[in-house]
Amino acid sequence: MEKLSVDISTLVRQHFPQLAERDLQEEIAKHGMVYQFQAGEVIMGYGSYIKMVPLIVEGSIKVMREDEQEGKEILLYLLQAGETCSMSFTCCMMNKKSAIRTEAVETTTLIGIPIQQVDSWMTRYQSWKNFVMMTYDARMLELVRFIDQITFQGLDQRLELYLRRLQKTTGNQTFSLTQQEIAKDLNVTREAISRLLKRMSELGKVKVGRNQITWLGG
Repeated sequence: MEKLSVDISTLVRQHFPQLAERDLQEEIAKHGMVYQFQAGEVIMGYGSYIKMVPLIVEGSIKVMREDEQEGKEILLYLLQAGETCSMSFTCCMMNKKSAIRTEAVETTTLIGIPIQQVDSWMTRYQSWKNFVMMTYDARMLELVRFIDQITFQGLDQRLELYLRRLQKTTGNQTFSLTQQEIAKDLNVTREAISRLLKRMSELGKVKVGRNQITWLGG
């Protein structure tokens, strides 16, 4: 993690236009801090107390959940620039330890908002309240889709959707990923991912390189 010295007000206006109240923008600039995380770097770990709420300026973050009994992980959803993490709001407002792990998918820059400000802004700034509620709504729909995938879709469909989501979130078609990392995100075996990628490659949907996957399926 690296702290950056930049104009936070400009970042807010560029990437979070919905936070339009000038006083709110000034408060974010006053209390916020800009951080940069490299790909694969853990932003928030399991069991930690939330110290800040992230406003993602650039890059993308994956949100993982762990099976408490077996220690296996699964990808819940991806976050991209212009978004924040609803689980961070919940944990900081209720002073709960984190039940998720967040990790930078690529080089990611974010504005960290101290938890002391999050709750007070809900009553003071309508745009902040709207932003928080829309974040909860978006993540709830994402989790409903996630449950549908687990319940109703085969692994081949889940893998295609996973790659499409990465493309949409990062804006790239080629990802620096190992088959083991994909298997971990989807909570399946590496062998199963290897077989599916081979089949998808034969169909012209992906190109598989060394620790690299290119999505060609559209």
